[in-house]
Amino acid sequence: MLLESQPDMEVIGEAKTGREAIDEARRLTPDVVVMDVSMPELNGIEGTRQICAELKNTKVIGLSMHSDAVYVREILRAGARGYLIKDSEDEDLLRAIRAVSRGEAFLSPAVSDAVLADYRKHVANPIDQLTSREREILTMIADGKSNKEIATALNLSVYTVESHRGSVMEKLNLHNTGDIVRFAIRNGLTS
Repeated sequence: MLLESQPDMEVIGEAKTGREAIDEARRLTPDVVVMDVSMPELNGIEGTRQICAELKNTKVIGLSMHSDAVYVREILRAGARGYLIKDSEDEDLLRAIRAVSRGEAFLSPAVSDAVLADYRKHVANPIDQLTSREREILTMIADGKSNKEIATALNLSVYTVESHRGSVMEKLNLHNTGDIVRFAIRNGLTS
């Protein structure tokens, strides 16, 4: 009733199961599908994956009672453009549908903290593997300093610098100075 009362929206189909949702989406080619994550026969994540793979112009919003980041992450990986908690305000649902239909993304405010924490946990930066001394030496190598110049600047022996250099190359799977320079540029350690 909420969607039907909007002048810019029309409900063209409904489905009770994941398989039915896929069949209806194929038949009706809607602009937006609001997909329950926990559907019988085929869950909403797999349903979303199939709809997004087959119907390039149809956008999906995941709808769930779960605010756990794992559900959000998986349905977004499947191709959904938005995620909404079932107990969200009516206005959030309308905003989500309008945003997604314009090609934007929408996350329910109730899941944004969980998504951010999950992102931080799963996006590992290779630089995080390095000690602060190894980062310092990596940067100096990328800036064109020789092992001897680095040793003098940091008051270390040349052998210690060579050991750190080897450790950096091993941890980051780099094979030569050119690889080190490219890595440092890509990661904003040097220009």
